[in-house]
Formats: sequence, C-alpha cells, structure tokens
Amino acid sequence: MDFFVSLYHIFLQQPIFNALVFLAQTIPGKDFGVAVIVLTLLVRGVSYPLGAQGVRAQKKLAELQPKIKEIQEKYKNKREEQSKAMLELYRTAKVNPFSMFLPLLIQLPIFIVLYQTFSHGIQADQLSALYPFVAAPENIDPMFLNLVNLNERSYVFAFLAGVFQFAQFKQSSGAKPKRKKGEKPDMASLMQSQMTYIFPVVIVWIAASMPAAFALYWVSSTAFSLWQHWFITKRERYVEQRAIANN
Repeated sequence: MDFFVSLYHIFLQQPIFNALVFLAQTIPGKDFGVAVIVLTLLVRGVSYPLGAQGVRAQKKLAELQPKIKEIQEKYKNKREEQSKAMLELYRTAKVNPFSMFLPLLIQLPIFIVLYQTFSHGIQADQLSALYPFVAAPENIDPMFLNLVNLNERSYVFAFLAGVFQFAQFKQSSGAKPKRKKGEKPDMASLMQSQMTYIFPVVIVWIAASMPAAFALYWVSSTAFSLWQHWFITKRERYVEQRAIANN
C-alpha cells in the first residue's frame, strides 16, 4: 500500500502541487485562485484530444440511438445476443462509448490533489514538497481576487458549479434526436434526464461542503467542456456544410 501511496505522491500530487505554486508565483498578482484556473485550463488543453474524442463519441451515440433501440427491441429477452449486436454496432460505427468518460477520469487526480491541498489550508510544511527550482512563496495567501478564501467553503461558488454542470448536461442532451409522437422514452433516456437535474444538485452539495478551491476548479473545468463541445460541434457542422456545398 505504501508503494502506491509513494507513486501517487511522486507522479501526481507533487507535480500538480508544484505547478500550482509555480503558477501562483509567476502570474501577475500571485493569486492562488487564478493559478487554479490556469492550471485547470492547461491540463484540459493538454488533454484536448481525449476530450474531443469524448464529444465525438457522444455525438455518434446520439445518432445511433434509433439503431440501438431496434437492437434492444429485437433482443428484448436475450441479453447475450443484445450485447453482441451492440458491440458489433459500435465496432461498425467506430465508436467507443467509454471514451465519453475520459475527460472525467483526467479531472479526478487534480480534484484529489486540490482537495488535499486546500482542505486544511495551505500550510508552510506543504512547501517541503516543492522542487528545488520552484521558489517557495513568502506569503501564502489563499484569497481569490481578494474576495473568496479558497480554504473555506463558498456557497456562491458551489451554486455556480451546479449551474455550469446543469448547462453541460443540457448541452449534451440537446444533441439527441427528438422522440416520435407517442413514443415512450427508454430507460437510458429516463436515467439521463433525471441525472440532468440530480447530478448538479449533488455537485452543489459536495462543493458546498468542501473548500472553495474545488468549486472554482469544477467551474473552470466545466466551462472548458462547454466551450470544447460548442467548438467541435460548430467546426464539424461547418465541415459538413462545406462538403455538401462542394458536391
């Protein structure tokens, strides 16, 4: 167990903490909140290809919904045949449904490090984890724009985290085809519809019980996801329109 803890510290906690302190020392104003935002955007920028893959997979799955429903109806009482048919459909369409969760998996390590960093406040003893080339700050100020203490809870930031999460769900569900009149929604659609309203509330509850740094991170990351989804969708729509025009 100690071995895995050491690996986590060396390859995740220490690099992310050093990057956070370095950014806080480098950016104008030496604001830890701005450093959290910049670090989040940098990580999301580096992982942009994985995030784009998730957006495209989400779009393809929405387009495949009619065929998925056909398979579910055809093999209603035959789970094994249904699974094989679904896998074949995904293979033919060249889509991996699990790729939608890649951005979330990337965010998880940063969330854990930020929680450990700010949950008890940034203490001087934490600075011992800094690399030799990263200067230790003379004054550890957890204030964001002199308005919010990142070591403490912020109900405003928690609410914003929930609002941004709700907007992301609505943006994703907006790509799905509309049901025909009189057609009943399937179980997956019902669950996603419920999650659109339940999960943001859960995020608000979690963020309100944790340091404001977590909510700030969640807002920044979700804002990037909203932009990425909009940008990729708009670009692909433009490419499709150009292809139609050329034909």
